[in-house]
Amino acid sequence: MTLAELSQNTASRITGFTKQGESLSRLHCMGVIPGADAEVLRVAPMGDPMQIKIGNTLLSIRKRDALQIHVEHR
Repeated sequence: MTLAELSQNTASRITGFTKQGESLSRLHCMGVIPGADAEVLRVAPMGDPMQIKIGNTLLSIRKRDALQIHVEHR
């Protein structure tokens, strides 16, 4: 399952990534790493962008990036 597929306010844990790239490297620098707790807080009306919570940090990411982040339910 990917982060983009999660319902709002569902607790999950990041398990890995589909591919590496510049945008995922940027997310790594912000704490989006395997093992981190993740939650989708809000999704814009057209589905993009998404507000997520990683640990205690709030981020806004593109749906195309969220589709590359694999998660499991906690």
